[in-house]
Amino acid sequence: MFKIVKRQEMSDGNVILNEIEAPRIAKKAKPGQFVIMKANEEGERIPLTMADTDPEKGTITVIYMVVGKSTALFKSLKESDGYQDIIGPLGKPTHLEKLGTVVCVGGGTGIAVLHPITRGLKEVGNRVISILGARSKDLLILEDHMRAVSDELHITTDDGSYGRKGFVTDALKDVLEKEDVKLVVAIGPVPMMKFVSKLTEQYNAPTMVSLNPIMVDGTGMCGGCRVTVGGETRFACVDGPEFDGHKVDYDELMKRLQAYCEDEKRCHEDYCRMQGI
Repeated sequence: MFKIVKRQEMSDGNVILNEIEAPRIAKKAKPGQFVIMKANEEGERIPLTMADTDPEKGTITVIYMVVGKSTALFKSLKESDGYQDIIGPLGKPTHLEKLGTVVCVGGGTGIAVLHPITRGLKEVGNRVISILGARSKDLLILEDHMRAVSDELHITTDDGSYGRKGFVTDALKDVLEKEDVKLVVAIGPVPMMKFVSKLTEQYNAPTMVSLNPIMVDGTGMCGGCRVTVGGETRFACVDGPEFDGHKVDYDELMKRLQAYCEDEKRCHEDYCRMQGI
């Protein structure tokens, strides 16, 4: 059993932080990698990218949104309860190097995935501009964490309840107009990553996205996470989860996510809703 040592309800109570005892995973995990978690024998396997790790304490931190049956089961676990299975670290870690000015764009719970990557880019000497987006102020997460690892922080909300009213692409366009951006990292719902990539392509700004399509075994054996990148088939779990945002076939990706739903109300509904489709 992987014991929950800290549990925190964030934003409107439907976003949950779990810090979990997993010493072997914490020792090896790097920014950008994910784990596959299962609450109990009847639970579904769900991939979640780690929001933080603490090798000294032997813990990993994940943040998820409650949007369906499986994540509701996760939410029912309290401190001192545990997950039956956690497998990882999986996927390729983020390549971190000093480039100059980089922009980190996060939406929704994608901000949790973005946080360790942003911190890593800052630690290797980059000037980091972060842009965070949420539907409203009460749904924004990790603002203080992201501010601490950024040289500049911009916030947008769809309803204008906090920061700038609009979308992350509005703030990103302003930055691209003024800055010599060497890299954009975008993590969030698939539609958000699609439109960020379309925008950055106009400015010839290299863009990396983290794809979180449906994964089953996490080792590339099942083929459930196939994505088309640059006209070639890739497996998000072993070839990614990070890819060149300008080469991803987002329309195909969204269709594949929807294809896993039997009647649009059940069967992996967590994934579709988290991806905004």
